[in-house]
Amino acid sequence: MNSTCLNDYEFKIFSQFGDDGIIQYLIKHLSIKNKTFIEFGVENYLESTTRFLMMNNLWSGFVMDGSKSFMDSLQNQPWYWKHQLLHKAAFITRENINGLIEESGFSDIGLLHIDIDGNDYHVLEAMDFTKLNPSILIMEYNSVFGMDRAISTPYRPDFYRTKAHFSNLYFGASLPALDYLADKKGYSLIGGNLAGNNAYFVRKDLLNSKISACSLEEAFQESQFMESRDENSQLTFLRGEQRIKEIQGLDVINVISGQLEKL
Repeated sequence: MNSTCLNDYEFKIFSQFGDDGIIQYLIKHLSIKNKTFIEFGVENYLESTTRFLMMNNLWSGFVMDGSKSFMDSLQNQPWYWKHQLLHKAAFITRENINGLIEESGFSDIGLLHIDIDGNDYHVLEAMDFTKLNPSILIMEYNSVFGMDRAISTPYRPDFYRTKAHFSNLYFGASLPALDYLADKKGYSLIGGNLAGNNAYFVRKDLLNSKISACSLEEAFQESQFMESRDENSQLTFLRGEQRIKEIQGLDVINVISGQLEKL
């Protein structure tokens, strides 16, 4: 049982939801070797999980996004020259992720955040943590998939959320799937944000009286944001069970058995 509720510390500066506050709590109570981060799937980085960490705590980092225009725009930001921020335009796959990380030169990092709206589970599975060794791991999960099954969308190198299904609801992995994989890599689930999209894991050797493991039930939140779309890309604002009904029957992979199943 986790005696600390991360949600009590949530606040938002540059993060999409309350993640800035959670991260501030974690870095205060964890023994972190290097004040460095890697985040990918950042778009133009104006709304991101690590920007406050960089600007408030002077951490340095490496960010990636599939859009060259977004990455090129960073150097035009008035704050860019004040911080040690590397950036690269890359469409991330299982096949290229380790080469991209190696190219950055980062190792023993403080925080890794994966948010690519698609192959998140598969990219994490492919990553070599031997050198990277993050203290904190943040993973986006798809709460529409529920918390009863360890499932992910099947791997496709060219997976693009909107093309996979017009609703924008068919992407990523369930929280149980990410917890299963993180545990194998040496990380414990410690909580999730109130918005129901980011799960927090900490390297097991760093757990302490202030930051301890929690259950799936404690971490899981059904997302309240309504981002579903119709075939004309117009928002439909589906909520609750309406969302899973929209993508019912689509293929998912059970990450424990390796078998294809249906939503």
